[in-house]
Amino acid sequence: MTRVASLYLPQLPIERLRRAERPARPPEQRAVRAALPEPIDDDPGACSVPRGGGWRPGARWAGDGALEKVELAERIAAMPAHQRPPTREMGRRSEAAEHPFKAMRPDEGAPGNVAMRLAVTQAVARPTVLIERTGQREVITSACPHARSLGLVPGMAAAHARALVGDLDVRDAERDADRAWIDRLALHAVRYWTPGASVSGDDGLWLDLTGTAHLFGGEERFCRKLLRFLGRLGFTANVAVAGTMGAAHALARYGGGRIALLAPGREAERLAMLPIAALRLEHAALVAAGRFGLERIGDLYPMPRGPLARRLGMSTVTRLDQVLGRAAEPLVPVVPFEAPEVTRRLLEPIGTPESIAQVIADLIGDLVPLLQQRGLGVRSAVLTAVRVDAEQQRIAIGASRATRDARHLARMFALRMDRIDPGLGIEEMRLVVTRSEPLGATAAATLLPASGHEVDLAPAIDQLAGRAGEAGVFRLACEESDVPERAVRRLAPLGVPQGWPKWQRPARMLRRPEMLTHVVALLPDHAPRRFIWRGKPYQVVAGDGPERIHGEWWRRDSELWAVRDYFRVEVEGGERFWLFRRGDGVEPETGDLSWYVHGLFG
Repeated sequence: MTRVASLYLPQLPIERLRRAERPARPPEQRAVRAALPEPIDDDPGACSVPRGGGWRPGARWAGDGALEKVELAERIAAMPAHQRPPTREMGRRSEAAEHPFKAMRPDEGAPGNVAMRLAVTQAVARPTVLIERTGQREVITSACPHARSLGLVPGMAAAHARALVGDLDVRDAERDADRAWIDRLALHAVRYWTPGASVSGDDGLWLDLTGTAHLFGGEERFCRKLLRFLGRLGFTANVAVAGTMGAAHALARYGGGRIALLAPGREAERLAMLPIAALRLEHAALVAAGRFGLERIGDLYPMPRGPLARRLGMSTVTRLDQVLGRAAEPLVPVVPFEAPEVTRRLLEPIGTPESIAQVIADLIGDLVPLLQQRGLGVRSAVLTAVRVDAEQQRIAIGASRATRDARHLARMFALRMDRIDPGLGIEEMRLVVTRSEPLGATAAATLLPASGHEVDLAPAIDQLAGRAGEAGVFRLACEESDVPERAVRRLAPLGVPQGWPKWQRPARMLRRPEMLTHVVALLPDHAPRRFIWRGKPYQVVAGDGPERIHGEWWRRDSELWAVRDYFRVEVEGGERFWLFRRGDGVEPETGDLSWYVHGLFG
């Protein structure tokens, strides 16, 4: 079930202008406020008095402090019941005292505050209109509520408005600034409210609440939270939630309330009494509707489609179907980051490797200036080749470090170009950077070479990854674990290994320890004398150890008493192995004394 919210900001231009001109609080006021000390509780003890609240005036029994607790309790118990002090007066339960500055007038302790507030009040009370100049004519584009009450409406000539109202504040409209603020609000909505947000004209937003309203406690709570957020910014708004974009748009602007929630399937009933202008019709359609006496949306319901389209235009029928949910109206969401993309449409289909390589080089040549302009580098990119039969062939590359070197990118694509099947021919090729990172300018060469200059391995690693695959090139790093099979993890080729331990470990570690047979060893602390591994007997000539490793009991209960004793041994022929015995040779709970080979030294 689709749910769409429409946010309408009726006074956006004027409120944005007033918000930009709102005077900041003087530094001396901020200093006075910051200098006020916080309430301090010198001896809170075990009392339940709120911090900084102090004793309530008149609490003579608990505030005196001259009597001991036992004597005080005896005196209270000896008193008649009607004369005993109440619990609150005894100090067991107390109320916080009023803040000493709460009752002060706003102008006390804050010089200039009254003048600032009077200036803001006068600016709000004065009728304000915004005008836009078209040639030699000035037309009102927006008016505050006070100006509207005086008969000043958008579309009126500015000279006529000045003649009607003498004390009129006339300012220039800033459509670009208003649109920029709406775009910023849309980006904020995508980041914090819903992933589907779109700009609705110059004074509103569309928000796709499908599957997201429950994160805010429901649609009504989301609407109230949205209005409170805009109220803190100084803007008034109306919010409507419905099953279609057109219905939400109409209710937000013509519904008559700040919050309107429309249940699914009730669009026709709820919108019947709204004016036809709520359908977002063109001016010519509205003039024609007025000529035929059509004022409400409900007047269009009984009319046949053919005459309706002939009189008001086909767009009116489409808008009516979209409002009632009979026709789809897609919501194009705002994308916080637009991925760099270049496209080449070919005059004739191509299919030879040379021509494909040439188009790829042209695409990279178009992409590099775009990346330089935005200060980005490529980490991964996808090349899409569209054949004449509408089949799409895709190849992807990945870079170990952000780059925009055209030659390097062309080499990486050349290694995977054989995966493209041109078929009957390729008529379009598109290159999209799916992952990018900031990449600034770097020094290409210096007069005096640096002594500690390191060779950049990123191009070589990218070449290896292009031939062997991205999973075939990696670096090993240590993990914080004593168990050998858990102490190693894979890193990116250019990653910096970190971690511990750094004990001596074999050059080759087996994926799983392999069990040894016919092991002869002297318990509990000696290396084996001989053993058989993979059907081949080995005679040990030297050994070193043991290195005892305990199990990680916090991972699994079976490792609570687990013990391994590792030995480095050298056999006849010069081979060296890393062996271990399960158990310490004393306690049977630590292991069954079986032997395993875990690695080989180089």
